[in-house]
Amino acid sequence: MHLVKWQGSAAICMNAENRLLMVLQGTKEEEKTWAVPSGGKEAMENFQSCCIREVYEETGYTVTIIKEIYRKNNADVEVLYFEAVVMGGQMTIHDPDELIYDIVWQSKDDVARLPLTFPEDRPFLLSLFP
Repeated sequence: MHLVKWQGSAAICMNAENRLLMVLQGTKEEEKTWAVPSGGKEAMENFQSCCIREVYEETGYTVTIIKEIYRKNNADVEVLYFEAVVMGGQMTIHDPDELIYDIVWQSKDDVARLPLTFPEDRPFLLSLFP
């Protein structure tokens, strides 16, 4: 039996101060951890539209995709990371899953020390900073 791997998208948004858009997430019962806005692809979505929707749901911002910059692909998951630019909206949590607790533009020093949802992403995320 072949299991379908989980597919999703993640947004890499940097602001003019070289800070990375991140969200604090988790269930009520678990420790909250930080990640870039991301989530699972819905049936009729492509990876780009998934990325745009997830950023809006988790942060309230509308974004434009610039390009794919990273791909996490293993036996269980396929996640495409897109460079994205905030075009509008305002910082608000619209998350229908109620898993988002905070939205912060993080510095490189913050990203180096924060508890990450996906700790394996830390070297990639740190490489984004000048």
